[in-house]
Amino acid sequence: MKSELTSLALAAEPSRAPPAAGEYLAFRLGVEAYGVNILGIQEIRFYEQPTRIAGSPPHVRGILDLRGVSVPVLDLRVWLGLDAQLDAATVTVVLTPDDQQPVGLVVDSVSDVVALQAEQLRAMPTLSERREAHYIQGLACITQEGLKRTLLLLDIPQLMTRVQSGIPEAC
Repeated sequence: MKSELTSLALAAEPSRAPPAAGEYLAFRLGVEAYGVNILGIQEIRFYEQPTRIAGSPPHVRGILDLRGVSVPVLDLRVWLGLDAQLDAATVTVVLTPDDQQPVGLVVDSVSDVVALQAEQLRAMPTLSERREAHYIQGLACITQEGLKRTLLLLDIPQLMTRVQSGIPEAC
């Protein structure tokens, strides 16, 4: 069992590819702002209760039927240990990572699409050997209307590998 977990952890090591310049969807999880490259987004939907699956982990909300395709819906807030309150701003962002099966990610709200230039992008600093946020590809430092903010840019393939394999985010 231990060697199986070790191989899963090694397979989930981040690619360390820096984030690329381009357009990113900005959204909120708790008080933090996150971003994901819009090239992997299929659609953004108002939150609707998916069909629950008995025995699934707490972060798996269930399955949505999206035009004849069964889409698993994962709640990033629950998986990251954040408070997960549903309200009118809660949405499901449907991603198609690397042309694989679509997956829905529940987020608190979507704010905007941001065009990021290379000079705005930063590598994710190493926090520690064991507690690095492997699902964060990098940071974007942006100024809009005189306000500075930082977006945590998600590495969707790494995030999906960790969520689906059950590896906690803090490994």
